[in-house]
Amino acid sequence: MRFIPVSCEDRESMLRAVGCPNVESLFDSIPDSVRLHGGLDLPDGLSEMEVDARMRGLAGANVAATSLVSFAGAGCYDHYIPAVVDHILRKPEFFTAYTPYQPEVSQGTLQSIYEFQTMVCELTGMDVANASMYDGATAFVEAGLMAARVTRRHRVVVSAAVHPEWRQVLATYAAAGVLEVVTVPTAAGVTDASALTAVLDDSVAALMLASPTFYGTLEDLASMCAAARAVGALAIVAIAPALSAVLEPPSVHGADIVVAEGQPLGNPMSFGGPGIGLFAARDMHLRQMPGRIVGRTVDADGTPAFVLTMQTREQHIRREKATSNICSNHALNALAASVYLSATGVAGLEGVGRACVAKAHYLRERLLATGRFEAPWDTPFAHEFALVSKIHATKLQGSLLGAGYLAGVRAADISGFEPSDLPDIDRTDDLLVFAVTEKRTRAEMDAFVQEVASL
Repeated sequence: MRFIPVSCEDRESMLRAVGCPNVESLFDSIPDSVRLHGGLDLPDGLSEMEVDARMRGLAGANVAATSLVSFAGAGCYDHYIPAVVDHILRKPEFFTAYTPYQPEVSQGTLQSIYEFQTMVCELTGMDVANASMYDGATAFVEAGLMAARVTRRHRVVVSAAVHPEWRQVLATYAAAGVLEVVTVPTAAGVTDASALTAVLDDSVAALMLASPTFYGTLEDLASMCAAARAVGALAIVAIAPALSAVLEPPSVHGADIVVAEGQPLGNPMSFGGPGIGLFAARDMHLRQMPGRIVGRTVDADGTPAFVLTMQTREQHIRREKATSNICSNHALNALAASVYLSATGVAGLEGVGRACVAKAHYLRERLLATGRFEAPWDTPFAHEFALVSKIHATKLQGSLLGAGYLAGVRAADISGFEPSDLPDIDRTDDLLVFAVTEKRTRAEMDAFVQEVASL
């Protein structure tokens, strides 16, 4: 009975209670044409040992990115994770905790989230941060929904330089009729300023940008945020948190909401998830923020205590009053980010950022020198850059994978990417986006360039 929760006697008792003579009669209302007849086409059961061997065999078909020299990014990055991160995460008081529904017995979790929020504010330069969201994409979309609530408008303008998958998530939400999305094309890998001017007016709730962009380029945030502010719209900016110590925070340029995918902060790539959405805003918009916020107070005895200060979620408030239907936060991933940031410190994070940027610029120049690539633009970039391969991109990537390298990400392979996103590029099928993190050594990059030159 170990794996069978309902006995035959239990089943018969339930059928009698609902007035059905047998199980088949439960499904009489389903048309016969859509009913499954006969048994399921499943193999015979296996023992635990056989299942273990089967699963290990399937897992062995994958090649771990950490066993390759990775120049892939596009939202998920191969950064070094200090050993202390995993050590802290595996403490049972953190590892087994789901969510702090009972604050009086969750002080440790609440304090770690409070520290996380403080760090996010320091990274972004904003006034207040929530306790995290599912991932960068949902944080980005929730920012758009929040802007609609703040401005009482429902039209958002999004740059085509934002990650295509994030824009797909935005389109999914918009399909419910809560938002109207207008996409602005790119020019030289960043938002086309003239096209933006044509669509920004007083009906727009938010201008939604990313800097660095999906292509690694850097937007002119000061002029973009000023353009949004001029029509009464909020400026939403997605950032790369690993570069926060070397790039000016969007708050300096007038951003109202800052979001990010926090995976680079101490979280493994893990086949692309789970991630962690960073979300920060100006304090004037506090009550319109989604998710939950942990605050610090004192108890009846004057002892410092942590509480869920803001909980405008469906679980705590009438649905029509809720700011979001996101019901939880990725607390363990947030803890990983907090431990990572504590371990690296300001100087360490600055070192990571500087290494990423310097190494990316070095690799780009070396790759262009091979004659195998063309530069689609010369726009300033950070730790990612786009090049057009003169060899068919999939063939080039396949050859380099065999040599132990992940040769970037082909833009056309990203769900939601459309050639119209880059109207000034003719061969988008061969556009590759390379990412370079602090883990890549000069020896690895030189060997990679040699391998490219030999193709």
